[in-house]
Amino acid sequence: MRKNEDRLIEVFDLVGPLYRRAQRKVERDIPLEVGIRAILTMLRHGPMTVPQMGRAQALSRQFVQRTTNDAAARGLVEPIPNPAHKRSSLIRLTDKGQRAVDEVVALERSMLREPGADLTEADLIACVRVLTRLLRHLDDVDVD
Repeated sequence: MRKNEDRLIEVFDLVGPLYRRAQRKVERDIPLEVGIRAILTMLRHGPMTVPQMGRAQALSRQFVQRTTNDAAARGLVEPIPNPAHKRSSLIRLTDKGQRAVDEVVALERSMLREPGADLTEADLIACVRVLTRLLRHLDDVDVD
């Protein structure tokens, strides 16, 4: 019988190529760069600061700032005052940004319909549970 550690290594071995292929597919089929798409998706849940987005995605603040600036230049996001911190604006979706992220999510749903057709709710819950545990275990890894 294989040890759990060996099975988790299999998960890591699959996640990297899966992420890279999905990223290329999104960039090929959807009119948004992956970084902008990630920011728009996070902002669907409400305004956030650039450092908050960086921590949530385990990305450097500088990368998130550049990506946010690109999204703002396209009219997809806008800064608003942050009542909790004068020097760090909140970033929120514009109406154009909301439409763009809704379009992306709709395209992704259609793309995932076929491979997800025979997966059960239990399969998906288990997958999310494993990936969440691995991600939490790596929470202390510094991204800056």
